[in-house]
Amino acid sequence: MADFRSDTVTQPTAAMKAAMLSAPLGDDVFQDDPTVNKLQRYAAELLGFEAALFAPSGTQTNLIALMAHCQRGDEAIVGQQWHTYRWEGGGMAVLGSIQPQPIEHQPDGTLALEQIRAAVKPDDPHFARTKLIVMENTTGGKVLPLSYMNSVAALAKELGLNCHIDGARLMNAAVALATADGSHPLQKARALCAGFDSVSLCLSKGLGAPVGSLLLGNQAFIQQARRLRKMLGGGMRQAGMLAAAGLYALQNNVERLAEDHQHAQQLAEGLQRIAAEHPLLKGKLALVSVNTNILFTDIALDLAEPLLAHLAKQGIQLTSSNYNKADQHFKRVRWVTHLDISAADIQHALSAVQGFSG
Repeated sequence: MADFRSDTVTQPTAAMKAAMLSAPLGDDVFQDDPTVNKLQRYAAELLGFEAALFAPSGTQTNLIALMAHCQRGDEAIVGQQWHTYRWEGGGMAVLGSIQPQPIEHQPDGTLALEQIRAAVKPDDPHFARTKLIVMENTTGGKVLPLSYMNSVAALAKELGLNCHIDGARLMNAAVALATADGSHPLQKARALCAGFDSVSLCLSKGLGAPVGSLLLGNQAFIQQARRLRKMLGGGMRQAGMLAAAGLYALQNNVERLAEDHQHAQQLAEGLQRIAAEHPLLKGKLALVSVNTNILFTDIALDLAEPLLAHLAKQGIQLTSSNYNKADQHFKRVRWVTHLDISAADIQHALSAVQGFSG
């Protein structure tokens, strides 16, 4: 079995399980779980914030951030494909009474600064009050550059708005940028957050923890966030067993994300070769992008189902959705590499695609 569906399928390692079993525990709702407190202090210092809050999921930490920054009737500027807008159940509107103002993405995944500026509403009772700019890094596996993130933070300050990062895969972005210029990933992660008011960091994707996300900000923000977490049902008791996994992940699994990026690149190069030579897939299989640990491919609809069925028989699990481009119909397939995908799994997947016979 090679599960490429998501980096959320990762299993905790033996060392991570040992850290969980030996974690000292308390009651986190009373703020006396020592392991949760240690994780929160460590993450805040790591990324340059005053405080942090541990919660069950990234969906919840994003929603808490939105509700802490915005009141009922306020507006948040988001991207059309941001998880906060499209993939988290409409929580900002349903539970926060916050109006999303989506903006189309540029080809590199960014939101044009001039479009962000133009989306800000005037102070007029006809309009929702624009209060927040939301970024997502990475987005669809694409890294938003450090210079761009700095520009967004500066624009938010100029406009008097708060700004939040959905950093579910922030460490993937940091590792990719650090690999490119030879710096340290944790330095890059801290730099990506500079100037932003809050960040949500997922521990259960590429970092490999079984559950949990962190929300980071200043003391007053996190105090409000703690109240909202309770309201949303996110208060946990002996949460230190989960926090220990997150602490282990941050201390041991950041730099190893480069391995996942290398595997995604190897997979992309192999699929590119097959697409150019395979008698059935030539002209029918195209790579869309690979930047970190997420690779998208488009497969002509007439071949997509047979190919995916063939791969499933070979124990290869994938996610896909229909996609139309220039009146042509494709199945867009997502491949995600992670700590439970080995070099052997990459070769197995490529051999399986090569062996497709219709």
